[in-house]
Amino acid sequence: MKLMITGVLFLGVYASMAQTIEPPLGFEEYDPVSTLKVTEHKVTRSKFPFIDVHNHQYSMNTQDLSKLVADMDALNMGIMVNLSGRGFSQQWEEGTATINGALANARKNYPKRFLVFTNPELKNIGSPGWGERAAKQIEDDVKAGAVGMKVYKNLGFSGVKDTDGKRVAVSDPRLDPLWAKCGELGIPVIIHTADPKSFWDPMDRYNERWLELKTHAGRKRGNNDPVPFDSLMREQHAVFARHPKTTFINAHMGWYPNDLQKLDSLMRKFPNMNVEIGAVIAELGRQPRAAKTFFTKWQDRILFGKDSWIPSEYTTYFRVLETEDEYFPYHKKYHAFWRMYGMGLSDEVLKKVYYKNALRIIPGIDKSQFPN
Repeated sequence: MKLMITGVLFLGVYASMAQTIEPPLGFEEYDPVSTLKVTEHKVTRSKFPFIDVHNHQYSMNTQDLSKLVADMDALNMGIMVNLSGRGFSQQWEEGTATINGALANARKNYPKRFLVFTNPELKNIGSPGWGERAAKQIEDDVKAGAVGMKVYKNLGFSGVKDTDGKRVAVSDPRLDPLWAKCGELGIPVIIHTADPKSFWDPMDRYNERWLELKTHAGRKRGNNDPVPFDSLMREQHAVFARHPKTTFINAHMGWYPNDLQKLDSLMRKFPNMNVEIGAVIAELGRQPRAAKTFFTKWQDRILFGKDSWIPSEYTTYFRVLETEDEYFPYHKKYHAFWRMYGMGLSDEVLKKVYYKNALRIIPGIDKSQFPN
């Protein structure tokens, strides 16, 4: 009888404990509020007017630009570069109508505030005369007002295939007329190749982009999807080497913002390669001293870019670049669960990153709205 009572009491206590003990939080749920008290400088407007060289406005041919300009003014953005001049169309007539409409809209309403890049038509590669036709398209768009060419990341991935159904490598020699034409015309090429290296790594507890891969399953890559990361990078770098007279702006710091020693070696190897910081400010904000050293060394070849148009997110960029704040949050947990630190760049370097380098590299900019 006593044993039975003891057993009942034990079960009762166990049941009570089971009701009060909560399971551990999942990584996605854990979001602690920092108790650290440090000086804060929340910068909502850049110190100097800036040129965003990496933006996408897919309906610029028809949209009312006044709201867009109001948001730009609030940020102190002097000029927005729309890299999606032709949209995603791979139909010649449709793409031409889109870019001409975008150019006309900007020219009529805000001629000093917008620049438009063209995009190459990458279908039918391998057909007779494709290179000459594609180069002529770029030349015609520049005559119409385009000031550069943007190449999307689908080049190198399986999204671009030739007439035999094979993947077109970034370094495919059939594309050489495109790069050469841009050099001849004196316009820069912004090229986006691959994705962060972590997208190719195993999706396990050691992958620091695990949360992003879980919430965006389509971003996971593999050595056969379509090729290893390093292979894509070698393809891109072969283009830089083969076309030294063409100016390239490597989007997202060439996906080496987390390895500035490697990026430094590429900057030395390819003097025609510049970089922009779109979507990689989280990498810079966790290594402020190394990043500041890199920016100081390569201050003439780094440009400001953001990529996605979400005005509220620009404050993270301003704060990392301009302040020496410590341990402040990034704006997207799935990109960076770590905290940011400011680089505190000098005014001289800031001016180059914000606008001076773009003024030198991109033709057709009205310089009067920027300080010396």
